[in-house]
Amino acid sequence: MIKIYHNPRCSKSREGLAILQESGQDFQIVKYLNQPLREEEIKDLLQALDCDPIDLVRTNEKIWKEEFKGKELSRDQIIKAMHENPKLIQRPIIMRKDKAIIARPPEKIKEFL
Repeated sequence: MIKIYHNPRCSKSREGLAILQESGQDFQIVKYLNQPLREEEIKDLLQALDCDPIDLVRTNEKIWKEEFKGKELSRDQIIKAMHENPKLIQRPIIMRKDKAIIARPPEKIKEFL
């Protein structure tokens, strides 16, 4: 099953959702702002993305700049920040089995499928 970690307010996330809908494949929408991901779920995503926690952070978000920018944070501290502030998580993320991509630009989804 394909999952899209989706923020309906984000234009890139909406574009990604449209690409998935056009593909005709079954998928699940995870609205992670409504129900924040547990820290363990974020760790699973990081493993599927094969990236470091900081690579999943939207560093231009106001909350990041005000509370975290310039601080030396451990892997677990960055994961906790994303759990407590889900707006910090890049989007959209597309996951299938044990692989995932940050779909920026959203056209990357077509290659991933």
